[in-house]
Amino acid sequence: MAKGDHLYDCYNPPKVSFERGEGAYLYTKDNDKYLDFIAGISVTAFGHAHPELVQTVKDQSEKLWHLSNLFRVDGQHELAGKYCKALPWADKVFFTNSGAEAVECAMKTARRYQFGEGRPQRIDILTFSGAFHGRTNAAINATGNPKYLEGFGPALPGYINLPFGDHDALEAAISDTTAAIMVEPVQGEGGLRPLPPECLRGLRELCDKNDLVLIYDEVQCGASRTGKLFAHEWAGESAYPDIIAAAKGIGGGFPLGACIASGEVAKHMVPGTHGTTYGGNPLAMAVGNKAFDIMSDEAFLDHVVQISNVLKQQFESLKDEFPDIVEDVRGKGLLCGMKLKKKNVDVRLALFDKGLLVGTAGDNVLRMAPPLIITADHIREAVGKLREVFTQARQWDDV
Repeated sequence: MAKGDHLYDCYNPPKVSFERGEGAYLYTKDNDKYLDFIAGISVTAFGHAHPELVQTVKDQSEKLWHLSNLFRVDGQHELAGKYCKALPWADKVFFTNSGAEAVECAMKTARRYQFGEGRPQRIDILTFSGAFHGRTNAAINATGNPKYLEGFGPALPGYINLPFGDHDALEAAISDTTAAIMVEPVQGEGGLRPLPPECLRGLRELCDKNDLVLIYDEVQCGASRTGKLFAHEWAGESAYPDIIAAAKGIGGGFPLGACIASGEVAKHMVPGTHGTTYGGNPLAMAVGNKAFDIMSDEAFLDHVVQISNVLKQQFESLKDEFPDIVEDVRGKGLLCGMKLKKKNVDVRLALFDKGLLVGTAGDNVLRMAPPLIITADHIREAVGKLREVFTQARQWDDV
């Protein structure tokens, strides 16, 4: 262990240390400039140091930071009302600190609903390969990825992971112990795979037919990242869920998550069934309300749609220009990227050296989730750096 290094060895960040951020850029102590096209993994949705969010934090910090949920937090009622008004099927919201907590609340709500309806044997949550639902013990079991489960004891009962896109396997897995189906409308970690609208509508129909709860994990693909408040909305009203787990961008960089549910499904979540100390604190609610107002604005959503189309066109051009490097263009909206024929991690590191921050995902995908405020100029800069690295990558060994 390095002397003085007392952190868990769970991360392996580069040696560069960022001191400040402004818009789509991060700056080191030496004032080196990096274009941020990963945004804290879809979190800093409005860029760094957004003036309205900064002012909101300043104003609220002089009033109240924390109360706990022993007392009424007016901001919770305000923000919950905004989400339920925006989502015609939604009636209830539980605020959390993170996406994993929102997922936990969603799964508890689904099981509690089945219990309350006289079906206590219904505990199984059906999920899909390539999913990522968080790092808590229950969430890694729901995810079902052996890599995340290894070394943490036996698999927990009540979680069944199925092949992505295998409808026959899904129908065969439904039984009298099934409580819910949980899916990401756009998989992030799994390789930026959108679920087709007809599949989301099919899931809704399947859940209605079998008295199951439909949970959408929109922790990464929500918060207007696809050009709608939540990604499932592209599939229309017949694809509405019973519960959404949301986080990341809904706080614009401030830790905030939410479990949003229909009144029918949430009716059995009564005092004593769930709780949180920090979730829904006054600071988070102030920022969450301001973030909602920004990301739900129609002009803002139009910008996301338009700029994501520009970015996709540029990715398609790179695919045509570098067929030996780019296999496929992936994602939806500004949760996007490319499946590569060279190692995605090697490309990510080379881009870092060029001053462009991106991420990676499963299936050898180069993942990008830039701030939603990016412009055509930012895209030109990013594509220029991608072109430089792809040209260099032609000399690398194949994957």
